[in-house]
Amino acid sequence: MPDSRELKFRRLATQLRAEIRSGVWASGAKLPTEQELSHTREVSLTTVRRAVDELVEEGLVIRRQGAGTFVAEHAPAVRGGAALVGVVVPDTTLYYPKVLEGIEEALAAAGARLMLACSHYQPAEEEAALKRMLDSGVDGLLVVPTLIGRVDPAAVVDRLTGLPVPVVLIERGLDGADDPSEHVRTDHEAGGYAAVRHLAALGHTRLALLTRSGNPTSAPVGQGFTAAVTDLGLRAPEPFSAPQREWNPRVADEQVRRVIAGGSTAVVCFGDREATLMVSAARRAGLAVPGDLAIVAYDDEIADLAEVPLTAVSPPKRHLGRHAAELLLRRLREPDLPMHRVRLRPGIVVRRSCGASSEEMTSD
Repeated sequence: MPDSRELKFRRLATQLRAEIRSGVWASGAKLPTEQELSHTREVSLTTVRRAVDELVEEGLVIRRQGAGTFVAEHAPAVRGGAALVGVVVPDTTLYYPKVLEGIEEALAAAGARLMLACSHYQPAEEEAALKRMLDSGVDGLLVVPTLIGRVDPAAVVDRLTGLPVPVVLIERGLDGADDPSEHVRTDHEAGGYAAVRHLAALGHTRLALLTRSGNPTSAPVGQGFTAAVTDLGLRAPEPFSAPQREWNPRVADEQVRRVIAGGSTAVVCFGDREATLMVSAARRAGLAVPGDLAIVAYDDEIADLAEVPLTAVSPPKRHLGRHAAELLLRRLREPDLPMHRVRLRPGIVVRRSCGASSEEMTSD
């Protein structure tokens, strides 16, 4: 499991990257010192250095010995007259940094500006951010709305599509032909199906599904899992699902015992944290991963950091962001453009936990 320092480093790198892309610091400008960033962002110097190291590797900034850190001369700059795009995401860690990178790439290439807000999965914060952005004169919006837990998700989507500027949803929408939204989403049902097909190709005939509930992803993953088990003539015990707050080592130990007692030799586990708990539980039970129990995670946020690096279904996060931003920019140029509802298929990144060779890896 990654510690809080790992998450803080990723979050800070995403924030700095977005600020550079949106023109907070112009090409050639000097960034605040690491000590200043540590103080203003309330993080350690180690976190700052790791974040800046990542931006150096990406070519966004350069370090000049004795002088400081500067925005690279070739870093995309924006101009005041360019389109202003508001972006609202529920968090800036784990899943969404890659999505934001794709958004930033597309907007920078078009000379557009970005106004970023994080809702922390709180509807009130989301509404406040949208109001600020509209008051600031944004030309369009890219939004990951919070729909789980809302009394009427359809009303939320209707309200977003009725705003006075074009709106493209990312990883959200309504199921059914009457969905009024324009969106770019991952085909999570196809991802669940692909995970089962991958394990079946390795010879597994009895598979278990374990998920984290209370999110918009677990249901379609489960639907894809069930469809694949049926289509391929496999067997599966009753799926297990629990909220994130209830997933802990004790629950993982219970699930390992249940899965093994039922004859399953492989599990598909949404998401990475839960799959990592299963790896540790298998070790405590004296089982080898993947020898005794193969594991495929879903999301590929921290799958590579597990004690046994996890094979994972990997949503095309950067592509999601880029496609959504490009669609919004095209909508701004062509208001009569037909409605787009885009589904992108996830790939599978093969690591050690499933027993397959990495040469068999599929891409998104």
